[in-house]
Amino acid sequence: MNGSYEMRLESIGGLGAHLAGQILAEAAVLGMGLNGAHFSSYGSEKKGTPVKSYVRLCPGDREIRTTSPVREPDLVAVFHEALLSDPSVTAGLKPGAALIVNTTAPAAEIAARVPVGGVRVIAVDATGAAVAEKTRVNTAMLGAVAQAAPVLEAGAVRQAIRNTFQRKYPHLVEANLRTFDRCFHHFDECLSPEPADAGSRPASEPVVGYRTAPAGGILPTPGNTIAKNMGISRQGFLPVLHRELCADCGICDLVCPDFCLVWEPTGRTVNGYPGVRLVGIDYQYCKGCLHCVQECPTGALTKEREIGDIAGRLRVPLFGSRPVAVAAEGR
Repeated sequence: MNGSYEMRLESIGGLGAHLAGQILAEAAVLGMGLNGAHFSSYGSEKKGTPVKSYVRLCPGDREIRTTSPVREPDLVAVFHEALLSDPSVTAGLKPGAALIVNTTAPAAEIAARVPVGGVRVIAVDATGAAVAEKTRVNTAMLGAVAQAAPVLEAGAVRQAIRNTFQRKYPHLVEANLRTFDRCFHHFDECLSPEPADAGSRPASEPVVGYRTAPAGGILPTPGNTIAKNMGISRQGFLPVLHRELCADCGICDLVCPDFCLVWEPTGRTVNGYPGVRLVGIDYQYCKGCLHCVQECPTGALTKEREIGDIAGRLRVPLFGSRPVAVAAEGR
């Protein structure tokens, strides 16, 4: 390694990307004798909001003299597939770089969405590995990162994982190492094709910076909660309605923080009040908190792994026309 090697971990709060960046930097600096720097960028909420974790590595005889965000990464690790809908996640990728995505889809399907040709795309089921070993996504993604980054030694990363968990959670050390090994050895990869429109490549620089920010720090771009998709906040699981078991008791609606449950009038009156019937869930507004599943007294709402387009297939729109039959599909 002659110059620096830069990594950007794209995640949401709760998946452990910040800790993963710390482990990578520790492995490189203490285990391999490299110079390294790590820091993360995130908001005030602990879970569900976007997180970017940056890692810079260079030879031990060179200094890292910048703490700016990584704009042109050699490796991007995406902890949540839904993040790919944001162009900034793949911004700055260049031919020869690596893109690791936590997904059950084949690498070729992910590669078709990459705006740059010649990127090494790695698809790995990090959530599946974490569920199997009862750990978290971060150590699974570390296995794929250690496989893809030529500057890293797998043994040094494994030792950094051991050291990290040994301090407070010694009973979790072996499970996390098994999670690491699963994704180090099992993945799918291919090269991204050259895009048809090379001019569509997203810029690596942010739209608003300290030189271009409006006076007073105002944000002139309007927001709209009706149009916003909250699916990015889910951590790999979502609630699924089994209509045949539902008693329409409404307890789920009492505990839902985002009012994503969809009801329709039945035309009947119950104790003087108009009757309603639960017909489904609008996953555009569902953050995956699963409070509805925990409180459902009949088992009509269950926790299911979010694989493929399950949210799109089972979604019942809260606004506009809605195909009620979709919500009755169950599993």
